[in-house]
Amino acid sequence: MAPMGDDDETAQVMTSLGARLRAIRQARGLTLAQLGAATGISVSTLSRLESGLREPGLRHLLPLARAHRLPLDDLVGSRTGDPRVHPRPFTRHGQTWIPLTRNPNDGLHAYKQILPAPAVARTGGSPRPELGSHEGHEWIYVLSGRLLLALGDHDLVLAAGETAEFDTRVPHGIANAGDRPVEWLALYGAQGERMHIRVQPAIRVQPTRA
Repeated sequence: MAPMGDDDETAQVMTSLGARLRAIRQARGLTLAQLGAATGISVSTLSRLESGLREPGLRHLLPLARAHRLPLDDLVGSRTGDPRVHPRPFTRHGQTWIPLTRNPNDGLHAYKQILPAPAVARTGGSPRPELGSHEGHEWIYVLSGRLLLALGDHDLVLAAGETAEFDTRVPHGIANAGDRPVEWLALYGAQGERMHIRVQPAIRVQPTRA
């Protein structure tokens, strides 16, 4: 394979950063017009930044960081792993997934996942999500917001700093239990790989303070 030229590498970085900017905006439930009003950046410029057609400068990144209430490093993802690795966020079932491991086919793989705030305020509690099951084992840690974990016949609401560990063969589903975006880390082993922990909790399906 021919070595990647500077122009090709720059284009790849810009496309990856654009996808990250789009994922952050969508996770916060903002339209381009709403973000433009908050930052003073035109909708057309925001669209070109997200599509990788325009290279962002500090005059773009600083207002975006302020609007999203994120440190600049978090906005551009410069704290995630090797600076030469640019994970591509993707959306599935309404969730934004940000891969944190290089090879998703081997062993445990990690993701940061984000569910946007509900479009309409919920009354009477969060609706129970649709359940599914598959081979594997999962461990989750809530970073912010409130996460509803439906696990078999049990409903658990996890707040920031709480964790849960479960066998994914048990029917399970996830929903946003609050009124703002919920963000969490997920470690998943497709073949049943599990984290190595020093203390085994007595009941792993119950939330525990990290």
